[in-house]
Parts: sequence; C-alpha cells; structure tokens
Amino acid sequence: MRSAQIERKTKETDINLILNLDGTGKGEIDTGIGFLDHMLVSLSFYSGFDIFLKCEGDLQVDDHHTVEDIGIVLGQGLLKAIGDRRGIKRFSSMTTPMDESLAAVSLDIGNRPYLVYNLEFSREKIGQMDTQNFKEFFRAFAFESRMNLHVNLLYGENEHHKIEAVFKSLGRALKDAVKVMDDQITSTKGVL
Repeated sequence: MRSAQIERKTKETDINLILNLDGTGKGEIDTGIGFLDHMLVSLSFYSGFDIFLKCEGDLQVDDHHTVEDIGIVLGQGLLKAIGDRRGIKRFSSMTTPMDESLAAVSLDIGNRPYLVYNLEFSREKIGQMDTQNFKEFFRAFAFESRMNLHVNLLYGENEHHKIEAVFKSLGRALKDAVKVMDDQITSTKGVL
C-alpha cells in the first residue's frame, strides 16, 4: 500500500497526517478552518486518497500558517507515499466545471517543483479563510511533493465555485497521475 504518516510540529502549528494513495476517497479533516476542511474533503474524494488530517494552528493570529503548513505536510506525504515514482503515469490534466466556473489543473509528478497559479478572487475571504492563502497552499504542496503544478481558472463568478472547481480538478488529476502503469520510470532520462 502506498501510504505515509507525517507529523509536523512548530510554534505555529501541530499537524498529523495519514495519507493512503490507494484508498477509497475517505477524508477525515480537521484544520480549524471550515472552508479548508470542505476543500480537502473534496480533494480526498476526487483523488481517491484516504486523508486523515488534524491540525491545531495559531488561528488567533490568522490562517496563513495553518494553510501553508498543511500544504507542506500534504506535499511531504505525497512525496513519501509515491516513493521512487516507478511505474506511475506521472502527467495529468483535468478540466472541471462547478456551475458557472471552469478550472483546469495540469501536473507532472516528475521531481521538478514549480507552481503556475492563475486564479483571482474578488473577495478577501470565503467563510473564515483568506483567499490569498490558497496560493500559499498550492505552492507549499507543489514544492514539497516536487511536482510541477499549473492551476488555471478559465472563468467563474462565485468564489466558492471557483476554488471548488480547482480542488476537484486537482483531485482528479492526482488520481490519474499516480496510477501505476508498469514497472518503468516514466522519463527519457531513466530517473525522476
């Protein structure tokens, strides 16, 4: 089973994660930020990953440390769970609608971290979460998992629908990219 357990404790956050890439999409998430919990449960469902995550963060300050550190831990968990990447499909692109919004996520789990992020919000918050911190989450996730991640909102109006379309696309792309196709390294270099 491709799984990982990660614990991260700093002066700002205390996070415990159990991640199973070959799960059934069960998400038990408690970040202290209701809207982020909602997005991570969606990510779990659409990726097929079992994600058990508990975070206690310094939310009395704001949600930045919590959101970024969760991205770090999820990225570390994915990196550990996929191991040497042998046999995985590696690349995937998914476009997903959510009512009037349409999001496209493309990724390469190829050991070359990068983030392209084309998503703008017209509100500062969704629920209690600062919308500017989604970029921090995706950056931390991409760099810690050593993934090339492109997040593009093609269009949309409702802030909730915009970001939910992104998380659904990310989940679907991850599910596709981590599929084991054979026992080869998917690279012309022979290594990832």
